[in-house]
Amino acid sequence: MPFTIRSYHRFPVQCAVTYNAGSFQGQGTMWNLSCAGRRLFGDLPMRPGETLSLTVTLPNEQCIEIPDAVVRWSRGQEFAVENLAIKPHTRARLQHYVERLVREPTETGREVGMEDDALE
Repeated sequence: MPFTIRSYHRFPVQCAVTYNAGSFQGQGTMWNLSCAGRRLFGDLPMRPGETLSLTVTLPNEQCIEIPDAVVRWSRGQEFAVENLAIKPHTRARLQHYVERLVREPTETGREVGMEDDALE
């Protein structure tokens, strides 16, 4: 599998997510996010290339709807998805939330999510 640098930083979060793949629905936890994608752990395993829609409940209780995303990698019940389609107002809300994460310091004094990591 080729090594690719992400164009966005991922930020650690822990929030509920519901995802739909065809007629199947899964529930899980989102462990990190960026404006372009996120890493999930869910009860419905997914395979790379599968498409799904997501409803994410952010820690501030906002719900973000991602109508079209694709699975980029998976390991058991853990997988990463990339947005394929997102409404402009939803993109703006997500961007605003991510910008807040950039500004919020962690307990160690470093900014949240400023480390670079690779898309697997």
